[in-house]
Amino acid sequence: MSLRNVNEDLARERRNCTFDPTELTYLLDGGEEKTKERRDREKFFLSDPNLKDTVPAEYLSHKEKYENAVKKACYLFTKVKQMQGEGSAMEGYRQVLGGTLGSAILKDGNPFTLHYVMFIPTIMGQGNYEQQIHWIGRAWNLDMIGTYAQTELGHGTFVRGLETTAHYDPRTQEFIINSPTLTSYKWWPGGLGHTANYAVVVAQLHTQGKSHGIHPFIVQIRDEKSHKPMPGVKVGEIGTKLGMNATNNGYLGFDHVRIPRENMLMKNAQVLEDGTYVKSPRDKLAYGTMVFVRVVLIQDVASYLCKAVTIATRYSAVRRQSELKPGQPEPQIIEYKTQQFKLLPNIAACFAFKFSAAWLWDMYNNVAEELDEKNFEHLPELHAISCCLKAVCTADGTAGVETCRLACGGHGYMTCSNLPSTYGLITATCTYEGENTVMLLQTARYLMKAWEQVSRGEPLTPTVSYLKTAGVKTDEKWENTLGHVIKAFKQVAAGKIRTSAQNMDRRVRNGYSQEDAWNMTSIELAHCSEAHCRAFIVEKFVESVEALTVSPPLRAVLTQLCELYAVYWLLQKSGDFLQYSFITPEDIEGIQLWLEILLERLRPNAVGIVDGFDLCDEILSSALGAWDGQVYERLFEEALKSPLNSIPVNSSFHKYMKPFFKSSL
Repeated sequence: MSLRNVNEDLARERRNCTFDPTELTYLLDGGEEKTKERRDREKFFLSDPNLKDTVPAEYLSHKEKYENAVKKACYLFTKVKQMQGEGSAMEGYRQVLGGTLGSAILKDGNPFTLHYVMFIPTIMGQGNYEQQIHWIGRAWNLDMIGTYAQTELGHGTFVRGLETTAHYDPRTQEFIINSPTLTSYKWWPGGLGHTANYAVVVAQLHTQGKSHGIHPFIVQIRDEKSHKPMPGVKVGEIGTKLGMNATNNGYLGFDHVRIPRENMLMKNAQVLEDGTYVKSPRDKLAYGTMVFVRVVLIQDVASYLCKAVTIATRYSAVRRQSELKPGQPEPQIIEYKTQQFKLLPNIAACFAFKFSAAWLWDMYNNVAEELDEKNFEHLPELHAISCCLKAVCTADGTAGVETCRLACGGHGYMTCSNLPSTYGLITATCTYEGENTVMLLQTARYLMKAWEQVSRGEPLTPTVSYLKTAGVKTDEKWENTLGHVIKAFKQVAAGKIRTSAQNMDRRVRNGYSQEDAWNMTSIELAHCSEAHCRAFIVEKFVESVEALTVSPPLRAVLTQLCELYAVYWLLQKSGDFLQYSFITPEDIEGIQLWLEILLERLRPNAVGIVDGFDLCDEILSSALGAWDGQVYERLFEEALKSPLNSIPVNSSFHKYMKPFFKSSL
């Protein structure tokens, strides 16, 4: 917290809060002790002068940003390793790689992230016991830095279309890794440009004259001592981007690079010494790393959105603008209903994402244990729900951060608000680890199969069990209750799924191929996946709040947030609810009034709720969102940091402007 005097408007907001924000902090962290541990870890890192920037990153060159990020990353993970004796190293890794502490220390991306988030988990999930023993110890001790090279210049989400090849040579017991075309060059992996010296490379396996699809291989791409590219390896950085410019995203090409047979990760499929291919018992096991990253992504999206709403809410309590009533003082902009409508649904979305992420994390761990026992029953359901949650949460989170930026007016456009850079970080999530439209269509395949199961009277998995009963509109009278809201969301999802299936079937009966029918119906299919996901998020939000043991004041606020999230999306998609649910046009007016009442009730607690996120000033890194609310002083201080203000007259005046003025006389 700041040592400055707190802005009086912000102080009054805190005095008027009806619940204790600290109770909310403990709830989100998992208890008072967990909060203390988190705060201690944050202090351990954020108070270290070696992790502070002496010059704001936006004034550095692209090369300087990367070099500074590598310097800080090396020091950062040295500090994490120091925590091992305290028994909290794993939580330390999670925090410094996440969207809260991690993005506060390395504001424009971390070149080591994929080493921990994808390289090591891939070896753990797809390497056999011997490979895990050999590689993971080295990776954890940072004897090497790895990345995960799957996406190519010409293919991304369509993994089966990857062009990089791995041909097995039984005479030498080696794989020959090759990039046959320019479009087969790996493109986008973080840390690949100039950081990593090893990569898990996803390539098309060929052995004994047959192709066996994509498989993962560990390939050394740089010499461990000199860091020069290995023979036959073409590697570099892809250039600047909207955000994450210190992540060191790279390209990678191979000219018939040979690697030992043992470098193919063989927990699932294997290639024997003579080249015999042993098929995996379940092809989808190869996607385990991607599912894991999608789970982590939703947690990070919630963190980014929490930052944005904290900044925008505190600013809205401090900023005064225009007149509500002639002759009266300018009100805080949070008094405007339109401002509340921008902020409060996004605050509610933070909780919706957090509860969904917690549920998904539990399911992922349960399925991971089942996979170790060769039980694949719940893997398709996990894949389907993780795909649509990834798509919906990243899209909503990105839109939410941008709404918060716009809610701060011109000041939100400034880099020192930290809203532009937060947007740069979160919008990337819409594309990596599966482009969102493709993710929705992945879920749609599962939903179409589920609808077929309904028609055959077969049992359904829990996340689609509502299809048995929710597919038909009823004459039931609408009431403004969460029970009716959940029912309506399920009716919409079931109705859209039914309509998509019927339209697919009609097109096939009319002579179109299954593939053409799918493409022609794909807009509806994407929409039915989104509706399915929103029904899931709303239900998990309601269930999570109902299961909490909290004080009545906090329960009231969390229930209001739950209602607001559900009602907001109901009104945003009102056409769907009128078409598929038992809501009538006459009910919409009452639902709109319900939303406005919720905004009014939540408004006094808006600052208290974001205070409950317990994001310190160093993590927010925002002139607009600091605890003390001294917005204008901080904006001016940031302006003085500009290198252009280091001298009163810039050299360009004498070089260019002065001669230009003379020439125009």
